Amino acid sequence: MKSFIAANWKMNKTISETGEFLRDFIPLVKDVTDVDIVVAPPFTALSAAAGAIQGTNVRLAAQDIFWEEKGAYTGEVAPGMLLDAGCTHVIIGHSERRQYFHEDDAVVNRKVRAAKKAGLGVIFCVGESLGERESNRTFEVIRREVEKGLEGIDADGLVVAYEPIWAIGTGKTASPDQAQEVHAFIRDILGKLYAGTAEGIRILYGGSVTPDNVSSLMACKDVNGGLVGGASLKADSFAKLVCYKKEK
Repeated sequence: MKSFIAANWKMNKTISETGEFLRDFIPLVKDVTDVDIVVAPPFTALSAAAGAIQGTNVRLAAQDIFWEEKGAYTGEVAPGMLLDAGCTHVIIGHSERRQYFHEDDAVVNRKVRAAKKAGLGVIFCVGESLGERESNRTFEVIRREVEKGLEGIDADGLVVAYEPIWAIGTGKTASPDQAQEVHAFIRDILGKLYAGTAEGIRILYGGSVTPDNVSSLMACKDVNGGLVGGASLKADSFAKLVCYKKEK
């Protein structure tokens, strides 16, 4: 299975900073053929990024989406607008959207449906908080988020990202064993939702992924890539992640 490694820049990088990053980054990964490489800049930099990556092996994702095609929804961005900006993918259900903007499973599902209808690939995020892990609710939370978030959704173009909330931006990382345990659990749920095709769905790990730990995480059977935050903000760091097989 081809690995999938995506950079989620969150609320970082201006248009000029995006251009500088991609000018430095693209030459470092131009020969990579065994990894799908995706960058997700903020909305303001999407068009600039699309121009910079044209004709390269790097693809473009947005960090969020709205479920309507157009209308009186001040501040929102429609699926067609993302396509028009050059996006092939969109991140949906990230823990920061769930936590800070109160997006529940129903909202996440509406967004996934809208993205899929428009033909966008979906990077669908799930993950438990520290309190939920410490109270042994990890599997309960993950099952609910996967089943509710993907209700009525087909598997085509779907990528799932497991992001333990307690490991995002904290420097803490799930051990390879912890990551594999949850990834295998997600794979089992997907197997029930998508009989016969679940093995082809890539499951990414997100949560303080760095060049130092990427190889051990990627060695896990059901870890098929990474959704990278802080370590994706510098071109050389993210290139090392993308080229993890060569860095061993």
